[in-house]
Amino acid sequence: MKKRVVFLCTGNSCRSQMAEGFARYYGSEVMEVFSAGISPSGINQRAAEVMKEEGIDISGHSSDPVDMELVNNADLLVTLCGNARESCPAVPASVKKIHWDLEDPTAASGSEEEIMEKFRETRDKIKTLVKSLVDELN
Repeated sequence: MKKRVVFLCTGNSCRSQMAEGFARYYGSEVMEVFSAGISPSGINQRAAEVMKEEGIDISGHSSDPVDMELVNNADLLVTLCGNARESCPAVPASVKKIHWDLEDPTAASGSEEEIMEKFRETRDKIKTLVKSLVDELN
């Protein structure tokens, strides 16, 4: 039986979208995947671009608000930033919570290439974390 996994971030525009994309790509056999944001703000185009470099298209994903019915019925809630961890309402004890403290690449500054490198670093960290999660659930 597939595990229901929700990735939660502040804007559901970047980190949680990348996690959802990788989880669907690597874990579709073992998990049903969702993502949401505390304050959804649309898909970040740089995030979509660096995911496309991995062969994963997240440009058609939706940026969704937290649905507490979905969260309350999840097997696993993964928060990807401190704000999401702190702002997430209480969940039932049956929902396992884990936290991945990932830097927000949308806060990066510098040249376009330096900013894109921050997005790639975050993408690569998320990829590693998701692959480990998939391995745990197998």
